[in-house]
Amino acid sequence: MITYSISEVSKELNLTVYTLRYYDKEGLLPFVERTASGARLFKDSDISALKIIECLKSTGMPIKEIKHFIDWCSTGDSTLQKRYDMFLERKAIVEAQMKELAETMKLIEHKCSYYKSALDAGTEDIHKIEIPTTN
Repeated sequence: MITYSISEVSKELNLTVYTLRYYDKEGLLPFVERTASGARLFKDSDISALKIIECLKSTGMPIKEIKHFIDWCSTGDSTLQKRYDMFLERKAIVEAQMKELAETMKLIEHKCSYYKSALDAGTEDIHKIEIPTTN
């Protein structure tokens, strides 16, 4: 079985060694084995688990809740429904984030277009609406 050091995993996942140690301290890595001297030995399955942890973290899930997920995984099949429900909830959260980001992108694209046409014209005056005056 191939194992990796904490520095190798750090480089592979673009995480700091400090982050990996923090995850371990918070109980997110109970499956990681250690040498007699205490050095962590990561397997491919541990790296896969870390990718899931990072995925959940990127959805805004707190470490405490990720710990619940890790505990459920360790418990086994009796927690399948909890894990499924948790991922459905995460999916809904990410969909809402994506919708919000799509709206943000629309505004950014509009402002890019606005400033590009102003730059091409050499002035923002082309965007000002003239209101006809009546005398």
